Amino acid sequence: MTGTSKLASTGNRAADGAQNCNVALVGFGTVGSSVARILCERSNTHLHLTHVLNRNVARKKVDWLPSSVQWTENIDDVLSSDVDIVVEVMGGLQPTEDWIRRALASGKSVVTANKQLIAHCGPELISMARRMNQQIEFGASVAGGVPVISGLHEGLAGDELFKICGILNGTCNYILSQIESNGVSFATALREAQKLGFAEADPTEDIDGLDARAKLAILARVGLHCNVKPGSIVARSISAIDTVDFEYANQLGCTIRQISWAELKGDELFAAVQPALVELSSPLARVEGSQNLVMATGTYGGETVFGGHGAGGHPTAVAVVSDILAIARAKQAAKSYAGQPVEKTPTVTADFTTKHYLRFLVKDRPGIIASLATILSQCGINIDSVLQKPGCPKSHLPFLITLEECKAALVEQALRQINSLDFLVQPCLHLPIL
Repeated sequence: MTGTSKLASTGNRAADGAQNCNVALVGFGTVGSSVARILCERSNTHLHLTHVLNRNVARKKVDWLPSSVQWTENIDDVLSSDVDIVVEVMGGLQPTEDWIRRALASGKSVVTANKQLIAHCGPELISMARRMNQQIEFGASVAGGVPVISGLHEGLAGDELFKICGILNGTCNYILSQIESNGVSFATALREAQKLGFAEADPTEDIDGLDARAKLAILARVGLHCNVKPGSIVARSISAIDTVDFEYANQLGCTIRQISWAELKGDELFAAVQPALVELSSPLARVEGSQNLVMATGTYGGETVFGGHGAGGHPTAVAVVSDILAIARAKQAAKSYAGQPVEKTPTVTADFTTKHYLRFLVKDRPGIIASLATILSQCGINIDSVLQKPGCPKSHLPFLITLEECKAALVEQALRQINSLDFLVQPCLHLPIL
C-alpha cells in the first residue's frame, strides 16, 4: 500500500510512537471479549475502544467495560462514527464481507480473524484497502496467537520461500493425539473434543480439512505469493483413522497428523490437506493437543518453525491486538504485507511423489496379497513392505502395505480397482508417508 493512513491525523502521538486511534469491535464472543479485555486492561493509552457491535447486546453487555463504550446492533452506528479501526471477530462470509467493504470505503482500516473470508476474498479486500489508502490485517486468521503471517511476510522477507507445511487445525490434532495416546476410537475422541470445547457440534469443517484448507490458501498467498482458491486444494478427512493405524505407523518410526502442505515447483503448486504419516523425529510429530505448528522452507534460510496455541480466546486476541497496534504504529501503509502483490497463479495439484501407506481391512482368504500385488504392478507401483497385526479376527483382518515412492495419482488409479474387490470389509485407507 502507498500513501498516508487516516490514522496519521487522529490525534496526538502516544508515548511509544503510535498514533491515538479509536477501535470498534464487531463481534463479542470468545475472541471479541478477550480483545476487549486486552484493550481495556493493558496500558494501551493510545487505543480507545469506542463501540461494540453484536446481536442481542442487552444479553452481551458486561460491567467491566468503560461506560463510554457504545453498544449497538447496527453497523451504521460504527461506520458513521470517528472509529479508525474496525475489528471483525464475528465470522461468516455474509454480512461480514459487505460490512468490511463498507468500513474500508468509509475510510476505516480493518483487522479480521476471519480465515474463510480472507481465503475466499482476501485479494479483493486487500486491493480495496490499498485504493482507499487504508490497511487490512489478518494475522489472527491462521494459527491463532502464533505470529505466522507477520513472520512469513516480514521476518522471512529476505528469503525465497518455496514450501510451507504444518498442523493448522487444533481440533484434528487433539483428536489424533487422543487416538494415539489413549487407544480410543475416532468417534470417542471426537465426543471428548466436543465435550471440552475443542470441536463444534458440527465438526465437519475441522475433520474434513476445510478449516485448514482455508488457512493453507492464506499461507500460500502470503508466504509463496501464489493466488490460490481454497476449493482448488484437495482436503481429506481424518475420520477413517483408527488405533491400528497408529500401531502400524509406530512400527514404521512414524505417527499420524493432519498435515497442510504447499510446495511451489516451477509453475505448479503441490498442495493438500490430509492425514499423513510423519517421522517421529519431525517437529510435526511432537505437536500434541490443540497446538499448531508451521514450517516454512526457503532457498537461502532453510527451515523456520513457528509453533504455539492455535486457538482459544486469549491467544487469538493477542494476534488481533498485535494487528491493531501494527496499524496504529504505521507511519506508512507500505509497511503492511497486505499491499504485497500476488505474483503467481500456479496450477494446483495434489499429485505428490512420496512413499504411501495402504491399510486394508479384509475377510481373510488365500490369494489376497497376490491379487493386490497384481493390480499394483499393472499400475507400475512397487511394494516396499507388508505388515500384519497378529491375533485379529479373520472376518476383520487389518494389514498394511507400504509402497515405494510414486505419484499419488498412480495409487488412486490402483485403488479404484482394489476397492471393488469382494474381500474388502471397507475401502482401503491411503495415507502419504512424508
